[in-house]
Amino acid sequence: MKLTLAELAIATDGVLQGDEKTAVEGVSFDSRTVQPGDLFVALVGENDGHNFIQMALDKGARAVLAEEGHVLPEDAPAVVVPDSLAGLQQLSQYYLNEVGPKVVAITGSNGKTTTKDMVAAILSTKYKTFKTPANFNNEIGLPVTILSMPEDTDVLVLEMGMDRPGQLTALSTLAKPDIAVITMIGEAHLEFFKTRANIAKAKLEITAGLKDGGLFLIPADEPLLTEATNLPANTKNFGPVPADIEESLAETVWTEKGQRFAIPMLGRYNVKNTEAAIMVGQALGLDLKTMASALAHFDLTKNRTERLTAQNGAQLISDVYNANPTATKEVLRALSQDGAANLVLVLGDMLELGEEGPALHAALADAVLATKPKQVDLVGPIMVDSLLPALKKAAPDLNVKGYQADELDRLSADLKDGLKKDDLVFLKASHGIHLEKVVASLTEGWKNHA
Repeated sequence: MKLTLAELAIATDGVLQGDEKTAVEGVSFDSRTVQPGDLFVALVGENDGHNFIQMALDKGARAVLAEEGHVLPEDAPAVVVPDSLAGLQQLSQYYLNEVGPKVVAITGSNGKTTTKDMVAAILSTKYKTFKTPANFNNEIGLPVTILSMPEDTDVLVLEMGMDRPGQLTALSTLAKPDIAVITMIGEAHLEFFKTRANIAKAKLEITAGLKDGGLFLIPADEPLLTEATNLPANTKNFGPVPADIEESLAETVWTEKGQRFAIPMLGRYNVKNTEAAIMVGQALGLDLKTMASALAHFDLTKNRTERLTAQNGAQLISDVYNANPTATKEVLRALSQDGAANLVLVLGDMLELGEEGPALHAALADAVLATKPKQVDLVGPIMVDSLLPALKKAAPDLNVKGYQADELDRLSADLKDGLKKDDLVFLKASHGIHLEKVVASLTEGWKNHA
């Protein structure tokens, strides 16, 4: 991105302060991550970004996008707008129109990040491709992603998150995708949406900005989507998943249309994500052989069924960014199919499930026991109050322990004390439980363990 203050003012209908020829080459809304040449966007939230403008300028920010009613340093190059978040979004739409890439938008209760990574890997074999970094998938992260793409980008792959009605309408309208994908409808956000049908309705908002004739991809086995009314004319289904799939901890392998596919991750549930990515690739002119080669080594975003090694040599599978009952059961089923020996399960609360949460947690008991674990550690009040007693009742001799969410240090210490070199530790929870701290302790902090 390279935009002058004059262009910023035009894009946002803002008031310019300073030299209109001043050019910015990046964007940041966090003063701690500002790079020289950035535009610092002063957002009003829990921490008012206007309080950190001078810090951002001292770190090399070249200009500021600020909101009316705030005092700015007199010498600060700036564009002032009525609402800085709206201004950021307007600016991103301006830049998106300037670059003009094909846009692929991906949402879903689970699998959207993995699918995003797969799509980007496939498309980058033919096109200059840029994808959403980490979890920049909301009303702030999405415009920052757009503004971060290089000027020569051919295809922009955007992940879109959702936690309330109307959010995907806004994101889709901003991005105007050429292709939109829903990976699945799960139980995430039941606390707010009450039913899966309401979740499906909100996910369908991703079509709000879909270009005329744009491709809309949905899973063939989800009637809440396939039977929905007013679907775009160019709607296609991906799946069903092939029956003959070989699963292991290292990879998942299958053949379709004469082409062998192998993805470097656990679970047949990820084959469905791959099917969606393949259909995106086909729509943009990629052949099966090229896509299979790209998928064999694609880069997976951190903490999504990520394979790691603890400092004592034990193997870890970190899947600690997100969790819902459907996805958790799927990955536990994959572990049971693999017959993983010396399995230690670390499962944290699945959040935002509302009043159904306790029953949905307890219902994991059969899937947990099917993995034949040597040890189960449960983290968070719902797991401890719901799944722990269910496991104790079904398998009284099982080594199962409970920890509260503020006891991660104790959990890490206990794991280090008991973990053997030939153990496999699988960790999964909603991000709010922060099991990534346990992963970091096992992979980076072992030397500090007395």
